[in-house]
Amino acid sequence: MIRRVVSAAVLLGVAAALLVIAWPSLFGLSAAPVVAQLVSLRALSAALALIGALTLALIAMLWRGARRFLASLALLALIFAAINVAVLSTRGFGNESFPTRAPAELSVLSWNTLGDAPGADRITQLALDEQADIIVLPETSQETGVEVAEGLRAAGRPMWVYSFAFDYIAKARSTTVLVSAAIGEYVVDDSVGNTTVLPSMVLRPDGHDGPTIIGVHPVAPLPSQLANWRADLDWINGICRGEQTILAGDLNATADHFRTIGGDSGGALRLGLGDCLDAGLLTGNGAVGTWPTRLPAILGAPIDHIMVTDDITVTGFRVITTEDGAGSDHRPIVARLLL
Repeated sequence: MIRRVVSAAVLLGVAAALLVIAWPSLFGLSAAPVVAQLVSLRALSAALALIGALTLALIAMLWRGARRFLASLALLALIFAAINVAVLSTRGFGNESFPTRAPAELSVLSWNTLGDAPGADRITQLALDEQADIIVLPETSQETGVEVAEGLRAAGRPMWVYSFAFDYIAKARSTTVLVSAAIGEYVVDDSVGNTTVLPSMVLRPDGHDGPTIIGVHPVAPLPSQLANWRADLDWINGICRGEQTILAGDLNATADHFRTIGGDSGGALRLGLGDCLDAGLLTGNGAVGTWPTRLPAILGAPIDHIMVTDDITVTGFRVITTEDGAGSDHRPIVARLLL
């Protein structure tokens, strides 16, 4: 009897833990310690759960005395994996098709370069390949931003460079944004605050009707930084408001965190922060991982994002996997937008 009670208690505890990880928004725990990290890697969790279910089932076949208990654990793991796959399938496992670019469209590129790791030449070539009009580069120094702009100018695509650094000791504490001269000049809005540990920038059009551009980099949800991480996402939730706004960068957050911070007023595909919607979700790419590059994109965490307000149409989005060996631990992302 005692053995049965203990087994039942263990199964209930495991089931409860797996339910929280698989469906944290049901309990408002997407931003809670441990859960915030685990829910970011849904695909990897599903793969590990599936392996665990198969392993437990095999052991159950060989160990008659614990067969029922192990089979129950295997079933829980299988259900957990199925829930995660179902959630990810609603967000999209990848649709990289881009229509022929219309003259009025903008191409927005974002890449966390891990402190200039790929080098200016590689960033420049990628920007040229993607015909980028707006380039958001978290963890990229002003010097590299200027080198990229010089390379683009030589190729006939002049850019304005905007950069902000909390200090010059670590390049990770810099964020650089390049904007096509064809769009117009911008001014940095210093009146709206900033993220706490790693810098972000809000660029307002200077004398023209171009979009507001926001380059962001919230801190990662490490156990020691959870409070700052939540504060950063709250700041983005408050700043991404109004009309004609484009936000891009390494948000260190997934759609599950958006549901908790930004709310869910329009279904899974319209999750975002503030008035901004996620281009990846809108185009069926919301489950494609951008970090880390050592994992296949299908298993990674989709934490890099391009977001737009509802008055901007997303005509295409993709996670770029050809730069996995460039030195950064993040994959670049690109979106086509129609204002």
